Formats: sequence, structure tokens, C-alpha cells
Amino acid sequence: MSAALQSLMRDMPSQSRAPLLDGLIGFLAIGAAGAGAFVVLSTAVIWLNTGIAEWLTNAACYAALIVPVYVLHRRYSFNSDAPHSQALPRYMAVQFMALVLAALFSFIVHGVLALPTVFASIVVIALTSGVNFMVLRSWAFARAHWGVAVPA
Repeated sequence: MSAALQSLMRDMPSQSRAPLLDGLIGFLAIGAAGAGAFVVLSTAVIWLNTGIAEWLTNAACYAALIVPVYVLHRRYSFNSDAPHSQALPRYMAVQFMALVLAALFSFIVHGVLALPTVFASIVVIALTSGVNFMVLRSWAFARAHWGVAVPA
């Protein structure tokens, strides 16, 4: 490709993020697939009778799925071009925040509102997932543009 054509391409605005609805659909699909993979993986490992405590097996299986789910979200949910050195630590921070939020939302819907268990779980998942999506979209997978020199 000629230098003149490349210079024109740099001036064109690029779509560095997936459209909101497409990103949300991808986020929900990948999240559901990740949850399903977690259930299958943790069940299979527990059935192996490794002698490892079930809660520890669950935690290890969850941890094993963090990076694959991150990669899928980065590519399909958010179409991010943020470098892994920026996005992965932020993704991990959001996962920790989600754990804290799920605990807080659970306390509210179970302890304060006294909702039935199934409904309370649905509310916790919806609230936590909604916050996760917005924080991942606007922060973890966002590409920092300030401080970047623009060619003249």
C-alpha cells in the first residue's frame, strides 16, 4: 500500500469498540458460555475425586476460565484494541469489583428486601452483569487516546 494511501487511512476515524447492542449481545453470550463451561469443568473435576476440597476446586476452575473469557470479551464483546498489558489488569480489577458488588447486592436483596431466593439471584446477576458491562466497556477495554501524538 502506498504511503499516500496509508496517510489517508490514518485520518479516518476508526471504530475501536463494538456497537453497544452487538457488544451487549456478545457480552451476554460469552458470559453464559463461560458460566456453562465453569459448571461443566468444576463438576467434571469434582467427580474425579482428586481429594481437593470442592470449594477449592471451584475456585481453581473459575480462575482457569478468567483468561479465556477475557480474550473472548476483548475480541467479540468490546472489539478492543487496548494492549493486553492495560486491559488484562483492569479486567482482573473489574472481576474483583464484581465479587464485592455481588456480595453487596446479595446482602440487599436477601437481607434488606427479603426477596425469594431464585428472584434474588436473578436480580444479583442482572445488577452485577450490568455494572460489569459498563465498566468493562468504558474502562477496562477502552483504549487511552490522550497523550498520543497525532500525525500532521
